[in-house]
Amino acid sequence: MPSATSKRLETYELTIREMTPNDIDKLHELSTTVLWPHRPSDWQLLLTLGKGVVGCDAIGRIIASGMWFPIGDKYATIGMVITSPRLQALGGGRWIMNHIMAQCDNREILLTSTRAGFRLYQSLEFQTIAPVFQYQGIAKAVDSSKLAVTEGIRELAPNDEASILQLDKNAFGIDRNNIIKAVLQQSQGSVLVRNDHIVGFALCRKFGRGHVIGPVVAQNCQDAMALIAPHVNKHSGTFLRIDTIEQDELFTAFILEAGMSHFDTVTSMSKPKFNRYDGEFHSFALVSHTLA
Repeated sequence: MPSATSKRLETYELTIREMTPNDIDKLHELSTTVLWPHRPSDWQLLLTLGKGVVGCDAIGRIIASGMWFPIGDKYATIGMVITSPRLQALGGGRWIMNHIMAQCDNREILLTSTRAGFRLYQSLEFQTIAPVFQYQGIAKAVDSSKLAVTEGIRELAPNDEASILQLDKNAFGIDRNNIIKAVLQQSQGSVLVRNDHIVGFALCRKFGRGHVIGPVVAQNCQDAMALIAPHVNKHSGTFLRIDTIEQDELFTAFILEAGMSHFDTVTSMSKPKFNRYDGEFHSFALVSHTLA
């Protein structure tokens, strides 16, 4: 059961309520205070996909937030859990999380934990899945002709959607069509075609300070690099980001060569333990920390 809708944390008198689109400007201000890069339009996308709560002080200012995103009837992701460090120390993060988890209606939950949130999520019985490596920087053009895969790459076409959705399901192990369809509407993409079948894809969309690449699905690192290269070259000289669990040295070297240096490491977690699907196709980049 969720905790009370109002709570006193020392000098803070907090009230929790449902998040609405009218909150976007204030939510943007909140995420800016913790140096998260989300623009108002990034918040807007999240609100089309999920539900959230905000914690307000005595005069109605938003000083905490949290969201959850249904993936079918069995799974959900949690994200955008923001509190000030002082509020976190007073239990504000746990209070927000208790409300969100209650709304998830017994779904298995996935989230990406910052370093600051890791102990809280551990105490709530979330288990570690894998580290997530955040790379970002000013993109540098790469020579695609020197990659192992040089043929079969083309731009994403509107009639590719069904293949993209199936590939993502094959790689992630969960049908998250609602998320991928929404991201497709905001993305440019590349696909890899072999024997008249799409065997990999990479999406790239505006986010934060520039653009983010993800998700990326392929059979191996060589295919993934060939899919990512067109986006690196298109955005050469501008800010580019990718979030990945991949630790292959060849893949990492390629990302670094493309101008994206290692910025942070966070942690993919779940409750209960979620075993990533190990099949023919693999996920080489997250949609986002929030959407997995």
